[in-house]
Amino acid sequence: QVQLVESGGGLVQAGDSLRLSCAASGRTASSNRMAWFRQAPGKDREFLAVIRWSGGSAAYADSVKGRFTISKDNANNTVFLQMNSLTPEDTAIYYCAADADGGPWRNSYYSRSQRYDYWGQGTQVTVSS
Repeated sequence: QVQLVESGGGLVQAGDSLRLSCAASGRTASSNRMAWFRQAPGKDREFLAVIRWSGGSAAYADSVKGRFTISKDNANNTVFLQMNSLTPEDTAIYYCAADADGGPWRNSYYSRSQRYDYWGQGTQVTVSS
């Protein structure tokens, strides 16, 4: 089992930045990659970014590429999401997720929430205009 705890959400103004953290505990060695998703009210869960624990390869959704950056701290089993130039459209609950199996490194695979085995409880991000 892997436990994930997100933090760093809050209320910010448009144009501001936030950095989210996801602390992983438990059998973290069993996870291959970590990802960030978000879900706004009335919308489906949306893939944002993914990173491999080993090697650090990362990938992003087109909607956040250039504004969001995913990174990791292997020593502390923590993954981060740096979010810049936030807009009200970024308002959502942000979740981190762990994939135990890995699998193909392609968007059609790692962007699907069903591929992930463990989820955090989420952290709310609200961006005011």
